[in-house]
Amino acid sequence: MAAILIRPHLGRKSRLRLLVLQVLMLSLFLTLLARLWFVQVLTGDTYQAQAADQSIRELVVQPARGLIVDDMGRTLVANRTSWVVGVDRTLFQRLSTQQQTDVLHRVAKAVKQPYRTVKARTVLCGDPGAAKGTCWNGSPYQPMPVAEDVSQAVAVDILEQAEDFPSIVTQQQSVRAYPSPYGVNAAHLLGYLSSITSTEMAAAKKSGDTSVNGASEVGRAGLEKSYDRWLRGTPGYKRVTVDSQGRVIGDDSEVSAEPGDTLVTSIDAKVQAVAEQNLQGAIQTARSTYDKVTHKNYVADSGAVVVMDAHNGRIVAMASQPTYDPSEWVGGITQKQLKALYSKKNDYPLVSRATQGQYAPGSTWKPIMTAGALSNGYSEDTRLDCSSGLQVGNRWFKNYESESYGQISFAQALSVSCDTFFYRVGLAYWQKYGSDPSNVDAKDPLVKEAKSFGMGKATGIDIPGEASGRVADRHWKARYFTSMKSYYCHVAKKRTTSDYMKLFATQFCAEGNLYRAGDAVNFAIGQGDTLVTPLQLSRAYAAISNGGTLYAPRVAKAIVSPDGKTERVIKPQVVGHVKAKKSALDYVDQALQETPRTGTLAWKFNGFPLDKVKIRGKTGSAEVQGKQSTSWVATYTKDYVVVMMVTQGGTGSGTSGPYVRNIWQSLYGVDGEKVNSANSVLPDAKTPKGLPVFARDGSILPPVSTRSAE
Repeated sequence: MAAILIRPHLGRKSRLRLLVLQVLMLSLFLTLLARLWFVQVLTGDTYQAQAADQSIRELVVQPARGLIVDDMGRTLVANRTSWVVGVDRTLFQRLSTQQQTDVLHRVAKAVKQPYRTVKARTVLCGDPGAAKGTCWNGSPYQPMPVAEDVSQAVAVDILEQAEDFPSIVTQQQSVRAYPSPYGVNAAHLLGYLSSITSTEMAAAKKSGDTSVNGASEVGRAGLEKSYDRWLRGTPGYKRVTVDSQGRVIGDDSEVSAEPGDTLVTSIDAKVQAVAEQNLQGAIQTARSTYDKVTHKNYVADSGAVVVMDAHNGRIVAMASQPTYDPSEWVGGITQKQLKALYSKKNDYPLVSRATQGQYAPGSTWKPIMTAGALSNGYSEDTRLDCSSGLQVGNRWFKNYESESYGQISFAQALSVSCDTFFYRVGLAYWQKYGSDPSNVDAKDPLVKEAKSFGMGKATGIDIPGEASGRVADRHWKARYFTSMKSYYCHVAKKRTTSDYMKLFATQFCAEGNLYRAGDAVNFAIGQGDTLVTPLQLSRAYAAISNGGTLYAPRVAKAIVSPDGKTERVIKPQVVGHVKAKKSALDYVDQALQETPRTGTLAWKFNGFPLDKVKIRGKTGSAEVQGKQSTSWVATYTKDYVVVMMVTQGGTGSGTSGPYVRNIWQSLYGVDGEKVNSANSVLPDAKTPKGLPVFARDGSILPPVSTRSAE
């Protein structure tokens, strides 16, 4: 009886539970159905697009950088194909920590680089552990290059052993190449490239510049930097489809990269080669020559040569020593190589002595002083005593090797390079206008003339990093005293200081701001604290040649598009005119013809046909405290200027003279006493007026016209 009463109760309870379960299942089914409808119908398009995006990656396609060619169309900088080993970050992150370490060790061994270097290049800039200069600044979806410019054999080995190199990719890219026509180096002219920095990338994004990306290389020096925006081209973008493992399975779309423009320069490769070879010859000669003053051979630690078109300031050739190999920067530069380039022991090869080196001009300064004197009270009939020395205050200023020529003219003083003649000119102006040494505003015609010739400020050449030189006038001396007084006063009190430095520091501490007569006479012969660059001096002599016009020197002539269309012609730019009487410039021009005939250059120009190639010139041997003298030769015709300088190289004529002569022989086709323009390194001994011809097949031909440029 009891059992019969319990069963109905249990049956009703089971049916209730079954009903609840049925309602719950129905609710879940309806919820799932609603969600499917929402995903597939209401928002289906959105999710489909997101799924597609996850299967497509956008890769940057780097453009081929534009060529740099000389005035005849010869290639100075080109491109070549290079193998790059990279890491696919998406696949790399799917590996275990141990697998990542193992594969990077294998890569490091294959490319012969330290593991830590390879590892550092797999870190995104901005992530923890990112190292400045080595972290990856590009897209995280772009393969991260860990070794560039590897051999094809290494790249093939990695490709063939893919199972040992998971997530590692090898690909080809375009890098800079240097054909070196006629063996030219021209490193300081051409410059080099290196990877864009995160700061530069951020600035580009802020300005809306789309021509660069995280994988871009940008110009760091020379023409590569000055004309980077034209040379770099425009990147392309390639969208590829990938599978769930990140492997590329097809192309989706592509925007082609646009190659950079070609830069046509005024450099002539043949003249550049001649200039480089003769600069090296002058340095080697100096190093094998005994210096009777220091009782050892000349050190000749650096030098420069400039060949300029006197008509317009265009650079035909320019070289500097020591130099470097620009190809060292291709594919990344090692720390050892970089250290060598910035090494004092190697005399800082990255510094262009032609545009960045600053030196006392010595006697090459005297033509400028002559123009100033003849424009400010002196006449062509003036005669002054070229004595063996001159007493100025408590100091005896002697002539070079104590020579004495008696009463001579400005022309004779230039020819024999008489110091005491110009001492008297400088002293006379100081006595007339500025005998108060504390008067910083005293008139000084010679200082004014030097600045009129463009000294003391950059020439404006289209090569970055140019030095400004220095005109050591009263204002400069006052500023220098203010900035250095505490230093020299401290040096004067030190017991370990040398006798010379102690005396100098003591005098400077007491009256270093005063512009005395000794400063004025030193200024007149290009000694003291005045400094010039070889380029500044070349531009000044070009102004004497062309009648007083100062040009901003130019290396680039034109920018040409990849299809051969001239996009921009870079014309000579007039930046000033020498403030001197025309008669004064004409007088200097005539007087300087005697230097290679009967003056200080004559012994190096014997037998040269000066009646046919009328070279004007001036030598200089600038004295530098604690070092051997700097050798200068500055020469010009109505066509060109050739200036050579060798630091710690001895006399101007003795060291640089014969090599400057060699350059002139090459320019005009001189053979003995004969002149044959057909033998010139230039067509008809003239720089081409027109631009190279860009043929449809991609070849570059010499200009149609070879007449001298205006």
